[in-house]
Amino acid sequence: MADRYIAAIDLGASSGRVMLSSYQSQTAKITLTEIHRFSNGFKTNDKNYCWDLDYLEQEILTGLNKICQQGIKLDSIGIDTWGVDYVLLDKQGQIVGPTYSYRDHRTDNIMSKVQDEIGLENIYQKTGIQFLTFNTLYQLKAMMLESPKWLSQVTDFVMIPDYLIYRLTGVLNREYTNATTTQLVNVATQNWDKDLLDYLGVPRKWFGDINMPGNKVGYWQSTTGDRIPVIAVASHDTASAVIAAPMMDEHSAYLCSGTWSLMGLEAKQPLTGEQALKANITNEGGVEGNYRILKNIMGLWLFQRVCAENNIKDITDLIASAKQEQPFVFLINPNDPRFLNPEVMTETIQQVCLENSGQVPKNLSQLVRCIFDSLAHLYRDVLHELSTLSGKSINTLHIVGGGCQNAFLNQLCADLCHVNVSSGPIESSALGNVGYQLISLGEVADVNALRQLISQNFDCKYYQPTNN
Repeated sequence: MADRYIAAIDLGASSGRVMLSSYQSQTAKITLTEIHRFSNGFKTNDKNYCWDLDYLEQEILTGLNKICQQGIKLDSIGIDTWGVDYVLLDKQGQIVGPTYSYRDHRTDNIMSKVQDEIGLENIYQKTGIQFLTFNTLYQLKAMMLESPKWLSQVTDFVMIPDYLIYRLTGVLNREYTNATTTQLVNVATQNWDKDLLDYLGVPRKWFGDINMPGNKVGYWQSTTGDRIPVIAVASHDTASAVIAAPMMDEHSAYLCSGTWSLMGLEAKQPLTGEQALKANITNEGGVEGNYRILKNIMGLWLFQRVCAENNIKDITDLIASAKQEQPFVFLINPNDPRFLNPEVMTETIQQVCLENSGQVPKNLSQLVRCIFDSLAHLYRDVLHELSTLSGKSINTLHIVGGGCQNAFLNQLCADLCHVNVSSGPIESSALGNVGYQLISLGEVADVNALRQLISQNFDCKYYQPTNN
């Protein structure tokens, strides 16, 4: 019988899962089982792209109730989601205004306006966060410029995982790792930056105090009458994924591969110098005093959109056919802003290829080969930037998340980056979520011990550079 039963709610921008984990301390055995999976995606609301939080809440409750119906008594629950997006609440705890998606176009041209007004270097020195058009700083600026009538009703600002925890427990919490994605947290004080809030004209009292992950926020009352602790894990899904990445030394880097690709290092000190700014490197908050020094890359979003637009059912066959195409004929910058949320991704990639080389991919296999080749090239460039900035050689890249199942892209990455690559675990964000609950419950000593535990229970695959 398991010593602990833990629920991990792991929400991504395209899907969500309620996962059940069991842990046996004597045998050091940990399992992970998918209990409930559901789709996610932004909805159109008056020409804006918004999240349906009522739907997400109901799907979470469906998953938790499925666990309870099995007669399992949970020891704790944790939630992780994507970053940057937020919820505004009134004094009754009800949502005020739309909950916008980061892919909404209202922030177009806002970032340059903010940089002109308060200075790019000033923002970076304060926050150490990569400049992305959808950062919460620019989302809030767009909102304040619009000045909707409902602003006067707002009493609280929370990130999406904190809101969902509030719905389970009735208690408000502001968790550190997700808060840092806003570009509103001071990298030195690890709290909200007063100057940036003043610039936006938003009240400081909306934001509350930031708490480090690992605290028990409150309790969820199950349908069977149990009061189950809800723990604030490292609630940015990348932070949870990094916790589960099997990095064992300072010469390791991680790549969280999914809709987004996030490549980076762990470090005790942030990198906020001139070269880091030039490289647009981010310093997001981690656990145990670490920073996640990384770069956001558009990732498999391009591939996902192309597959959806072309009604592709057999992804494996498409990847196999792309592998047979001549390499590096078509190259694009996956981080081109035009790829953030175009009307038609396929046509947008073709147009960029035409601009770059005067040629257009003739078929879907060539288009997909273009995506994978371009991602691998960008991985190589970012890994070189990280090595140069940190002053440390990188020997191993640990690819985690759903994208680590793409063996072709993994091998491309090993070949172009000239490093050994390990892939797995696939469910890294859910495992990091579970793992930090185990740490909070006193079952696992720290992140290093957790990584060893995960490595013992979940297999990885390995790729070495070739001369092909």
